[in-house]
Amino acid sequence: MRDTAPAPHADRREQNAARLLRASARHSHDPLTEIDWDAPIDPDHFALPQHRVTLYGTPLWETLTPRQRARLSVHQLASATAAGIWFELVLMEGLIRHVYEGDLTTRHAQYALTEVADECRHSTMFARYIAATGYPSARPTARAHRRGKLHFLLNDTAITFAGAIFVEEFTDAMQREMVRDESLQPLARAVARIHVVEEARHIGYAKPELERIWAQMGPARRAVFRRGLLVLARLAVAELVHPRVYALCGLDVREAERAAAANEHWRLARVEWARKALVFFTDLGIVDERTAPRWRRAGLLD
Repeated sequence: MRDTAPAPHADRREQNAARLLRASARHSHDPLTEIDWDAPIDPDHFALPQHRVTLYGTPLWETLTPRQRARLSVHQLASATAAGIWFELVLMEGLIRHVYEGDLTTRHAQYALTEVADECRHSTMFARYIAATGYPSARPTARAHRRGKLHFLLNDTAITFAGAIFVEEFTDAMQREMVRDESLQPLARAVARIHVVEEARHIGYAKPELERIWAQMGPARRAVFRRGLLVLARLAVAELVHPRVYALCGLDVREAERAAAANEHWRLARVEWARKALVFFTDLGIVDERTAPRWRRAGLLD
């Protein structure tokens, strides 16, 4: 008689998904009703901590008035939020394809759809925030748009989950700082608070999936994957600050981009926000002694 008992990893997947579904039932939010979208935005309120603004500490920063600095922080967060919408659309497409290959009677597949529902609300929330700040577009750069379409064609589940871990850990670190800082813009903190709560579940879904897929990869596939993940991470971080952020503040875009690129404060912000993801990738063996220098050159690793 054939043994029909589920494999141990299947049991673990189901247990994890069941736990995440229970957490979703208890701690899901509706940003359209829970956030006061009509509250006025104080133009002197920062949206990000000052030391996390790209130009903080540079000579160019010293030329800005307090209100210009606050405005730059708002546009920078709006740009990062637009990048978040781009990535969430890519992630949702990957999750739908993941479910299409699976069994919807499993808790694992049902949680994937629950995460898609979360991401739909997040994308709507981000778009509302962008509109409220007056930032002109939720569209990504043309480069990111092309790379997103390429990812749709490749349908690489491993990159989807690894990208989710990197982007969500990076964003989580940034937004936890925002939630803790009571001096910041209330609307920005309200958006961050909801996102932090719900993204923690998404990270808890992606990590064991990546561990399982990584364990099944051969050396050649791992080498390609390592390069692909670094390309995605660099693009996601570059997409955070669209050049229009500086133009909207009346700055010379090239001068501002050069100042930000040379700014040690901004480099440290990226390293600190990427740290949890990079620790996980290092523990798993994705980032090793051969690939770590590339992550350092990308400005994402000490």
